[in-house]
Amino acid sequence: MSVRPPKFRPEAWLASLSLIAICLISLGNVIIRYATDASFAFTEEFSVFFLVILTFAGAAVASRHNQHIRIELIEHHLPVGARKTVFVLQWLAGMVVMGVTCWYGGKFALEEYQWESLSPGLGLPNWIYVIWLPLLSGAIMIRMTQNLRDRLQGKDGPAVIHES
Repeated sequence: MSVRPPKFRPEAWLASLSLIAICLISLGNVIIRYATDASFAFTEEFSVFFLVILTFAGAAVASRHNQHIRIELIEHHLPVGARKTVFVLQWLAGMVVMGVTCWYGGKFALEEYQWESLSPGLGLPNWIYVIWLPLLSGAIMIRMTQNLRDRLQGKDGPAVIHES
């Protein structure tokens, strides 16, 4: 049995709090709907917002701990030098995708702020929802870089246990 260090990182806390918020909002909405035949207006808007935060924060945690989706079969059957090349190629592909996401997410958030766009459900400023896209994309890029550094130095943590 492998022992992994606890994942007390800001994005892990953010993902956990987002999941708790989704559960509480959904549970509250179900209870109110059954009790009064009405529902809260904000639940869908906030649930989608928290789901996006949960997804990106969880991806940052997974990126740091080498638990992202990839083809491990190729990695395990390559010599060390070729394996390091694959690590760099994986990092480069991820950085391109997250860099584009960060760039266009930042432009989108700035436009939403400048245009003073409001959300359709609650009328809150849209930039409050959108600003998390470039911020968490940047966090994913930082965590991917930390993971690459550790992998190139041979500091791979305990392998993820795949159950089938």
